[in-house]
Amino acid sequence: MWKHVLFWLRDLVLAVFIALVVILFLYQPVKVEGTSMLPTLMDQERVFINKFAYRLGIERIQRGDTVVFWFPGDPSKSYIKRVIGLPGDRVEIRSGYVFVNGYPISEPYVPEDYRDRSSMPPVVVPENHYFVMGDHRSSSNDSRHWGPLPARAIYGKAVFAYWPLDRLGIVQ
Repeated sequence: MWKHVLFWLRDLVLAVFIALVVILFLYQPVKVEGTSMLPTLMDQERVFINKFAYRLGIERIQRGDTVVFWFPGDPSKSYIKRVIGLPGDRVEIRSGYVFVNGYPISEPYVPEDYRDRSSMPPVVVPENHYFVMGDHRSSSNDSRHWGPLPARAIYGKAVFAYWPLDRLGIVQ
């Protein structure tokens, strides 16, 4: 009997260890603070971010990715925003609509109620930088205010929402 208990205990410890390694080194839980990503992500929502997909070259940062990064104005704070412009892109905003390289981009994640009507002259995204914006445009401090984001500041991609349970699922 003790032999079975020891095997069970060994398996339990191993499973906990593997779960901790995965959570601590591959995926990290983060809490969304603020309303800048509504309706995609809510204030106080919990999501897992993939910390190594970009760093290991498994994935490349793409337009539409929801990324977590150290805020350039205060690296002790982290922000979560959507990638709009890639290195070399020309980003412009006309009356609240985003144009990349002269073409309007489809943004089904930005409801009309959340779109502001501001304009921004064209900005060319420098090499190793990204243009990021929140989905709640009238409530977001983003690249429109502080410029393109250095790639080195990005430390993860939001992949899965786990709390509250009614929001459980893949982050779009």
